[in-house]
Amino acid sequence: MALGRRALLTASLALPFASAAAQAAWTRPAGVVPNASIALWPDDHIKPPSGLVEQVVQRGDDPNASDRMLQGITRPRLDIFRPAKPNGAAVILAPGGGYRYVVIDKEGYELARWLRDRGVTVYVLFYRLPGDGWTNGADVPLADAQRAVRLVRRRAKIDRIDPARVVFGGFSAGGQVAASLLTRFDARVYAPIDAADALSARPDALAAIYPVVSMDPAIAHAVSREKLIGANPGVTREQLHSPERNVRADQPPLWLLHAEDDDVVKIANSVRLRNAARRIGAPCEAHFFERGGHGFGLMKTAGLPVAIWPELLWNWLAFHKII
Repeated sequence: MALGRRALLTASLALPFASAAAQAAWTRPAGVVPNASIALWPDDHIKPPSGLVEQVVQRGDDPNASDRMLQGITRPRLDIFRPAKPNGAAVILAPGGGYRYVVIDKEGYELARWLRDRGVTVYVLFYRLPGDGWTNGADVPLADAQRAVRLVRRRAKIDRIDPARVVFGGFSAGGQVAASLLTRFDARVYAPIDAADALSARPDALAAIYPVVSMDPAIAHAVSREKLIGANPGVTREQLHSPERNVRADQPPLWLLHAEDDDVVKIANSVRLRNAARRIGAPCEAHFFERGGHGFGLMKTAGLPVAIWPELLWNWLAFHKII
């Protein structure tokens, strides 16, 4: 995708909080550039932990498949991808990264482009990381997710979206953010600060893709678990942050995707969440594939049956009248 000088300049101006080197990484021609970037919180509302530095890291050198991550997030935000002809649907994406960083391209910008080209307005969420030293660190990803849903609804007229068709999707550790929002969308994890916070944080549908879910040590992703709740959290804390143990009848419709051969995040995470939803009669659709491993996103599915997953998600969104 060729980018003109004006597009690159616009992208760099949208990221005033990044270093010059980070801005250069964000605007490399091989990547996909958002139309805008908005902060989740007013500048004086959150104070980053001392010494925390935001940094973009390039994980590969393939010019045709940019694979970047953002670590040390100091200013959580939404990067917006606007379609030429909006269909009114909005999707918020929370990429993964084991709660150590947030993936930019593979689970963010690439799917954002795919959805945008089909008329969906997409918001890629760069959420705070619980192990970075924030106060109440275990709840900061959920606070950012709640705030994102509310802010998107508040911006409905500006972005030409329907506030009753807002979807939240997450990958891997971002799937844990999503699953937490599924069951704790109304938990008071931050004090209201403006009119947006009077709006509901319950998504109208929610997708979790090879998600970290449970904090049960038997199936938990060990790194995500320690970053989120610590090495010795206690039973109560473990249960609070295990969405499969907190399902509720009024949770949004849920869509799950996982590969049986995932050797990073055990498929038992998705199976437990699906079974818990079914036990209480909450709507849930799950797709489990023989092969795919972990972290396949859109870029690592060639030649595998799992490559069809975006179309399956699209059809499910249509069934629920999101698109």
